This record gives sequence, C-alpha cells and structure tokens, in this order.
Amino acid sequence: MKIVRAKHQNEIFYGELIDGKVVRYEGSPLVVWESTEEIYELEEIELLAPVLPSKVVAVAKNYAKHAAEMGLPGYQYQADNPVFFIKPSTSVIGTGQNIIYPKIGQHVDHEGELALVISKISKNISKENWTDHVLGFTNANDLSERVLQGKTGHFTRAKGFDTFCPLGPYIQTEFSSNPELSVKAYVNGELKQDGNTRDMIFSIGEILEFITSIMTLLPGDVILTGTPEGVSKIEPGDEIKIEIETLGSLINLVE
Repeated sequence: MKIVRAKHQNEIFYGELIDGKVVRYEGSPLVVWESTEEIYELEEIELLAPVLPSKVVAVAKNYAKHAAEMGLPGYQYQADNPVFFIKPSTSVIGTGQNIIYPKIGQHVDHEGELALVISKISKNISKENWTDHVLGFTNANDLSERVLQGKTGHFTRAKGFDTFCPLGPYIQTEFSSNPELSVKAYVNGELKQDGNTRDMIFSIGEILEFITSIMTLLPGDVILTGTPEGVSKIEPGDEIKIEIETLGSLINLVE
C-alpha cells in the first residue's frame, strides 16, 4: 500500500495511492482508518508530508564513503554507538513544497536518505523484530547548513531550519526485512548521489534497537537512516529530487 496525506480544498486527509488516483480514507493509518468512496485525481489535490512526526531522529555517518567525503577518511565507528541527532517536527515539508534557504545560510547540502515511519509506541525493541514497529518507508532529504555545522560541531542548528526535512511523496508499507534499495539524488536533473541501503554501517534493526534503548518512539515518528556519498551544495532556484527504489520521487524547489 502507498499511503498519502493530502489536502483538497480546506480538508486534510489520509488516502491510498492507486494507479495515479487517491482513494480517501477517514481516520489515520496510525490509529484506525476506513476507506470511503471518494476518489481524487492527483491534479485535484495537494500532496502533503505523508506524516506529521512528534520528532525526527536521524543517524549520522552511516555510510563509510559519506563519512570520508565529509573529511573523515577511515572513519572508525563503535559497533554499539551510532551517532544520531534530532530534527524538529517544524522542519518537515512534503513533495512540491519549497525549501526555504536560510537568511544566514552560506553552504547548504542535500542528503538523500531512506526514512522509516514508526507504527506504534516503541521502547526497547530488539533488532530482530524491527519490522513489527515500522509502518513503512519514504524518501527524505536531510538538508544541512555546513558552515554552521562546522562552527559548532552540533547538528541541530545546522539541520533544524524550517523546511529542512522534506518527506514523501508516500509511505510504502510493503518492504523487505533486509532492504537493498538504490538511493539517488538529483540537482536540476543532474545525478549527484547514487548509493544503496545495503552499504549502511548500522542496519535498520540495529538503529531502532539503539534509539529505543534511549527514548520512546511514538506512532508517526520518523527515523532517517543516513546518506550515501555525493552530497553537494544547493542554491536558491535549484530543483532537488530524491528517488529511492519503490518510493517514488520527492521533488522540492529551493526558494
């Protein structure tokens, strides 16, 4: 199933994307929902971020080649200690919505990433049963202001600007327990990132086991699993497209 969140006139609702049309549902896939008889063409609706998380938890340096391109060649990680940070819920936007370039921005990079949407209250889960806690996958763009990141060494300020976490266009609920998905990012049609989730240092199960040993994840929370190599600087006027296998295309203009 491909779950979308959409707006028609002044109403916001969840739905299922089927053959280019959206079947409207009442309720939420995170609680209880039921199909209606209303069907919309994509041209009739505005696709929004497919979920509104209470928090976005992101894993850093989860691809060795990306760590190297960030000036960390031979990056050594601790097997039980992933690096992670939190992006605010106000950073989330959907496909087709504009990324706002910060007034103080000097060097903003795109980062195409596989995102997980949590399905239930999750605490102290084991890496073996992670699929029981994930509603599905979606595309994400973990935008990052590198000058600020370099000044402070902290990620929240550099990655927490409004609009710095595009998600979408839908949540794919059919997924493998050992996904090997291509992760691509384009800037103005030029391929910049071309990786695969099989190259992640920490697996999805390991990520979720570690995070939930520290904090409780709520239904709708989003986990970003890291970005492959090829991140590049973007400017106002650019079009950024993130395209992960089976997850459609997440497209945003930079304003």
